[in-house]
Amino acid sequence: MASRYPTYGERSDVAERVVSLNRVAKVEQGGRRFSFSALIVVGDQNGRVGAGLGKAREVPEAIRKGVEIAKRSMVTVPMVGTTIPHEVRYKWGAAKILLKPAAPGTGVISGGAMRAVIELAGIKDLLTKSLGTNNPINTVRATMAALQSLRTAQEVAELRGKEIDQVVGRKLAAAYRSAAAEGRLGAASVPTSTAAAVGAPTPADTAARPARAAGPEPAATPGPPARTRPTPEPEPRPTPVTDQPTPEEKPS
Repeated sequence: MASRYPTYGERSDVAERVVSLNRVAKVEQGGRRFSFSALIVVGDQNGRVGAGLGKAREVPEAIRKGVEIAKRSMVTVPMVGTTIPHEVRYKWGAAKILLKPAAPGTGVISGGAMRAVIELAGIKDLLTKSLGTNNPINTVRATMAALQSLRTAQEVAELRGKEIDQVVGRKLAAAYRSAAAEGRLGAASVPTSTAAAVGAPTPADTAARPARAAGPEPAATPGPPARTRPTPEPEPRPTPVTDQPTPEEKPS
């Protein structure tokens, strides 16, 4: 069965899906001018997905532009087996979404624009819920941002400078290792981060250490003596004045 909107441009190994097609009318002098906006999602169904919004006067041109923008904005989604590493809630504008990992065999429980992004990303088991607007543009952008915010246990352990057993426990760490050995761990789940561990010396400290050890430290030159503020002298107290007469002024 042929697709409703055929593929435009060069053929590639990514799948394309038209999520929404909107017609916009602009009132001008002499009548209305129509244009079209197409929301396109592309993915290789193996951990990479992208979305783009194309606008043009004709439908084929709008779809072609959307496909080009989506291919340029493709991102890698970290996966553990056929689902995501952890639950995530994300808000983009008026769109609020919830993604929860599911057991193998559950399938994709989703609808609308979120299903296109998840299926083209290659996720097989996932529970989703849209808690906000049903605008497909905001929903797709929220889903893409939520997938980018996912982190696997290996990434978190590397960033903290710890072993994976200390982050998720022995049972989950064993499951991660078995999934990596069987090739069921996503490519983005095994990062090659160059971040230093917590407490490790910085490159500036490492470069400064040989310079200090090359020669003796110069003696500190004495600085100018500290200034002392003079102590102010106490002011004399005034003599109290009384209205009583002195003994010389008393009448005899």
